This record gives sequence, structure tokens and C-alpha cells, in this order.
Amino acid sequence: MAALGWLTPRRRSATARSVLAGEASAEAARKSTQVTAPAEEPEFPVRGDDKAAAFFDLDNTVMQGAALFHYGRGLYKRKFFETRDLAKFAWQQAWFRLAGFEDPDHMQDVRESALSIVKGHRVAELQSIGEEIYDEYMAERIWPGTRALAQAHLDAGQRVWLVTAAPVEIAQVIARRLGLTGALGTVAESVDGVYTGKLVGEPLHGPAKAEAVRALAAAEGLDLSRCAAYSDSHNDIPMLSLVGHPYAINPDSKLRKHAREKDWRLRDYRTGRKAAKVGIPAAAGVGAVAGGTAAAIALHRRRR
Repeated sequence: MAALGWLTPRRRSATARSVLAGEASAEAARKSTQVTAPAEEPEFPVRGDDKAAAFFDLDNTVMQGAALFHYGRGLYKRKFFETRDLAKFAWQQAWFRLAGFEDPDHMQDVRESALSIVKGHRVAELQSIGEEIYDEYMAERIWPGTRALAQAHLDAGQRVWLVTAAPVEIAQVIARRLGLTGALGTVAESVDGVYTGKLVGEPLHGPAKAEAVRALAAAEGLDLSRCAAYSDSHNDIPMLSLVGHPYAINPDSKLRKHAREKDWRLRDYRTGRKAAKVGIPAAAGVGAVAGGTAAAIALHRRRR
């Protein structure tokens, strides 16, 4: 049995160093079981901050596609223009979805088409029709994610505006239906309540949006460093750069690159799309638009 003595633990007195080692080990074990609370992010939007507000672009930020196209569909249904004009609107919308960004020249063509259509009509008439068209074509195309962002600002007691190159009458309808504060948009000239087919000044696009936001902030007593802005387009970088909290929503490739360089926050609510460019679903959308246009033309011919 003596040979097995090496298996029997020998009783040794603890030295000061061994006591220190034991206490250190026990302390390390105790700390490892404690859950470290993550650092809390600053509250945003800040509840009750009446110097803060939010500004949202409309096309492809709040709504899928271009508001003018959807409005045009509604006007065509009401026989405001001919089938050839519908085909033109469809092509313009298809180009917008395929390219994934706004081209100033292209958007100018869209606006000119719309202005020629409304010329001679009463403002009150088109405002009333706009309410119907929202229900028919626009309501189901609001991005839920962007809608939730806007609601977060409203719930915090902040004001929320749409800022868009679309006609202000359309923008105001959408803002009202979404429960937003109001809208900044392109103003079409009217005389005695009738559209002349001209604009007041220039379209609210690019730098003009930034100027509109700056002017509104001054009039409302807002601190732009505490405000937020949301857009999908690199054309709105001037507006986004004005505020302390810029967001790139469903961004085009140029805005995505710029946002990453500036460490802006990004949100993409599109499904099945690559980050940098429009993919197959956009092309499918083009097909749907083209198909719908072809069907409308065929139906129109049969009726004749």
C-alpha cells in the first residue's frame, strides 16, 4: 500500500501567494457570471423636443414609385387624357423603377406632361379627385417601414412634413391621409382657381428642397441640428446634409455610397433587391406596368 501513497493528497498549509491566487480566481469567476448592461443609445426621436422635426421625401421613400404616375392613372380613368398619354406615363414610370434614381431631365418631362393635362381644370376639382386617387392607387403603396419612422416622430410630439417635387396638392392629400403635419411641394400656377399649365418658380427638386426646409425651419423656430430627413435619392443630399439626423431610405447607388462615407443611417424596405442596383424585381415591375398599359390600350380599342 505504501506504493500507492503518491495517490493520496498531502495536506499542505496555504501560503500567502496561494491565498492571493485563490481569491483572484474566485473574483474572476464571480465577475464572469455578471451580465454587463449594454450602453444605451440616446433616445431618438427625442420625446417632447419641440425644436425638432422630420422631413420625408415622397417618391420611393414614403411611396413605391412616383406619385405623379399614380395620379396620372387616376386622371386617365376619369378621361382627362388619351391612351397615348397613358403609354407615355407608363414608360416614364418604368424608366424610374428600372433606373432606381431620379434624373432631372426625365422628371422635367413627367412634370410637363402633368401640367399639360391639368391646364384649364379647376384646383378644387383636382383636389377632390386626388382624395379618390389616393384610395385607389396610393394607399397600398406606402412603405410600412417608412410610415413607422414618421409615426415615431409624431408619437414623440414632433412635426413631420413631406418634401417633394410632386404637385403640392397631391403631397397635401398624402400628408393628410398619413396624419402628417403638412407638405412642401411644387406649386402649379392658377388664376381664379384654374390651372394655367405653368409653374410658380421652379420644381421643388434637389437644392430647392433644401431651401424650402431651411425656410420652413426658420419660420417654425426649428433647430436643424436636432431635425431628421429621409430620402432615397442622391438628388436630396443637400436636404439630408442640412439636418443632424440624415437617413438614406431605399437609397440609389450614389446615395448609398455617400451615406456610407458620411456614416449616415440606412434603411432599405425593398425586398429581393441588391444593395447597389435595381435587380430582377424592378424589371418585373416594369413588365407589370408595360403589361397593364398594353391591356388598357387593347381594351380601349375594343370599346371603339
